[in-house]
Amino acid sequence: MITSTKNPRIIDVRKLDHRKHRQRQDRFLVEGLQLLALAMEMQAKAPGKIVPRDIFYCADLFTGDTAPRLLAQLTAAGGAPVPVAEHVLNAISDRDTSQGLAVTFQLSKVEWPIEALLAAIKPGQSPKLVLVLDKLQDPGNLGTLIRTADAAGVTAIILLEPCVDAFDPKTVRGTMGSIFTVPFARVQHPAELLPRLAGLGYRLVGADAPRGQTVWNSTALAGSVGLVLGNEARGLDPELQPHIAGYVSLPLLGHAESLNVSVAGGVLMYEWLRVNE
Repeated sequence: MITSTKNPRIIDVRKLDHRKHRQRQDRFLVEGLQLLALAMEMQAKAPGKIVPRDIFYCADLFTGDTAPRLLAQLTAAGGAPVPVAEHVLNAISDRDTSQGLAVTFQLSKVEWPIEALLAAIKPGQSPKLVLVLDKLQDPGNLGTLIRTADAAGVTAIILLEPCVDAFDPKTVRGTMGSIFTVPFARVQHPAELLPRLAGLGYRLVGADAPRGQTVWNSTALAGSVGLVLGNEARGLDPELQPHIAGYVSLPLLGHAESLNVSVAGGVLMYEWLRVNE
């Protein structure tokens, strides 16, 4: 059992709060029994995509049979169980109250290469929705959008860099496990990507209050759509405009000047779902 927070393995895992260390170590940290249960559910369907690494656990913090069952499943999936003292797990944990498990997963397996993602999302007979997020900066917004995308049946998410990291602890927590279920990829050069999405059959639609027609008076969301949502402060990058076929907006009837991007994105995703039922 590891009893010191100065243990090298503990020092390394605590560094995963920072993006550069997540990338260097090729792993990210997941806590919460609900998130881990969904990870194991998806791991059974796609074992090559969800790869547990270290399983830091403190049996003294287990309540009920969920945590022991997850520990056994994670170990069977190839994770290495690492018993730690309660104060050590609390040092790792970002939660107010630890549930006894903190698990690292291989980062590069969860994130998709853009070429593999594009090959997987070609529309068929049924319309599809792809979410394109332009330089978002808030981890909570990204986490909420990933979770909502999962609920609304979005096919994939594309992050236009520089974008907040999908593996930021706040983002992962906000997804409530949907980081394991919705395919996503990062793109450095959107001007090269957007024409390829259009070539696959996706109509690119931007969410933009000044330009857009009120969404329920518009047909822009009919069929396969790449829904483009802009940065929280600056909106859509002007460089994207030549590639966007149309714009939609949501009415602002009170004194608010704008909507939070995750709220607007959620409404638009479900409006797409309604239009294409």
